[in-house]
Amino acid sequence: MWLKLTLFLAAGLAAMVAAALALGTARWRSASEELHAGLVAAPLPTGPATYPASELDALPAPVRRYFRAVLSEGQPMVSAVQLEQTGSFNMSESGEQWKPFTATQHVTTRPPGFVWNARIALLPGLPVRVHDAYVGGEGLLHASLFGLITVAEMRATPAMNAGELMRFLAEAAWYPTALLPSQGVQWEAVDETSARATLADGDTRVGLLFRFNGEGLIESVRAEARGRSVAGEVIPTPWEGRWRDYALRGGMRIPLEGEVAWLLPEGRKPYWRGRIGQIRFE
Repeated sequence: MWLKLTLFLAAGLAAMVAAALALGTARWRSASEELHAGLVAAPLPTGPATYPASELDALPAPVRRYFRAVLSEGQPMVSAVQLEQTGSFNMSESGEQWKPFTATQHVTTRPPGFVWNARIALLPGLPVRVHDAYVGGEGLLHASLFGLITVAEMRATPAMNAGELMRFLAEAAWYPTALLPSQGVQWEAVDETSARATLADGDTRVGLLFRFNGEGLIESVRAEARGRSVAGEVIPTPWEGRWRDYALRGGMRIPLEGEVAWLLPEGRKPYWRGRIGQIRFE
């Protein structure tokens, strides 16, 4: 009798867990669809339909070399991107707690925006779902256990908006036509291997330092102050992204691997390492 009761209770618990997981998945899917709808709600003209090499005439020398290395005359302007990522994410603010993740990301270039929809395996059978997004000029970070229990949420503050627009600009190495002057990016010379890019969207304006390698490709992108969440507070902190393993995708040379880190007084602290899988351009 006790065995039957134990089996009955175990079956009931399993059914409850399955129902909760199904509910969490449904809720997360609905939230993702809402974000995607906002992302594509108000497209702007992309300017010229294709890339003209004449756009480069007034640009700093390292920026001209970059575009000549990654684009060909007549390359269609990218208006939207869908991509898949795999990698690892450091879940600890102060230590090393790397966990594997998978993610999909949707991007629009005019206006700038993206939705990163990730699943991080915190423990076997214990996924953390994450939305990191910039939609309609507003930044969003939402992390949830099973898609049901919110564990972190920040949205629509000036620091959040600027931080997410910085991410869009840094990741434009994946959709390089978005870095052209006709797409709203202003370039300023720094030296022979670096230049500063500035992008404005509504009331939010951000700038990043781009460094280029010997082949003319983007090697790193740096912000002197990007909002870092520490014990529930957002602290302006130097930040850097590094790109490598360039390959031809959609007629453009883009990096397939990258690493993102906070630059702390005690040293560099990476928190995202990823690789691009499938990528589709519109």
